[in-house]
Amino acid sequence: MFRALLLEKDESGQASARLTDLQDSDLPPGEVTVEVEYSTLNYKDGLCLSPTGGGLVRTWPHVAGIDFAGTVEQSEDPRYRPGDRVVLTGWRVGEVHWGGYAQKARVKADWLVPLPEGLTTRQAMAVGTAGFTAMLAVMALEDHGLTPAQGEVLVTGAAGGVGSVAVALLSHLGYAVAAVTGRPETEGYLRDLGASRIVPRADLAETVKRPLESETWAGCVDAVGGAMLARVLGQMKYGASVAAVGLAGGAGLPATVIPFLLRGVNLLGIDSVMKPYDARLRAWGRIAQDLPMEKLEAMIHPATLADLPALGAQILQGGVQGRVVVDLRG
Repeated sequence: MFRALLLEKDESGQASARLTDLQDSDLPPGEVTVEVEYSTLNYKDGLCLSPTGGGLVRTWPHVAGIDFAGTVEQSEDPRYRPGDRVVLTGWRVGEVHWGGYAQKARVKADWLVPLPEGLTTRQAMAVGTAGFTAMLAVMALEDHGLTPAQGEVLVTGAAGGVGSVAVALLSHLGYAVAAVTGRPETEGYLRDLGASRIVPRADLAETVKRPLESETWAGCVDAVGGAMLARVLGQMKYGASVAAVGLAGGAGLPATVIPFLLRGVNLLGIDSVMKPYDARLRAWGRIAQDLPMEKLEAMIHPATLADLPALGAQILQGGVQGRVVVDLRG
């Protein structure tokens, strides 16, 4: 028996979560069974925990949790042996497939990544999908020529999960980081992570008639999308790149092609769900090498399975700062 947060629908079609005990036989098919030690909370998790399942959950009952880290209990795949430490993000686990909000998970071996040396399972979930995505964004900007000498890098939605890790990573790598936030109370938190400038969200929240403004940013990690992304595109330096990782401000893009044609701006789409295995290994290796662990620790808010329904509602309202780490041990 193991403990899980089980999502179920009632006769009216409303979903709710309850703590319950499950058996190994309840787990879905898969080559590797993992004793889950930690999970985390992402925006997608908040959607899955909502009364509708957020349009992501396909079958009920369901175990959400798009990330988890733990120790292999049983494996039918030669790449993994009992006792190996592993991490999982993406592959629609926690959405279509049962995820990490349980003390055990059974998944395909191809979905797992060996945990890099130097990272604990707790730290891996302080990183989670949000931090993994932030690392992919930084790598994409670097692959397109970004260096610290080129100027300030903008991070939108900076107090959220992706933004927090992006600020810490970029600062540690020597970049001057401008952090966008709509919550003045997060300024101290963001400066502690390494932000050298705080940009009020209101300064970028509306599009302007001019498709181009002063060349300001050498690069950008954008977790907001919508009107803010459109505005930022017109402020990028010549040849600079924006790594788009989220749509908290909306899926529409009320922009023109002028920044791409006259300044050679690059808009880089960052996908963390279906990222190939080799790229995952590279990103997790960079995380272990380049993410300052003392700053990662400052982002952590500990939680239990019982806390998740309330936290899920909060993250959908932008009320969660940093990284929630869910302890499933014991």
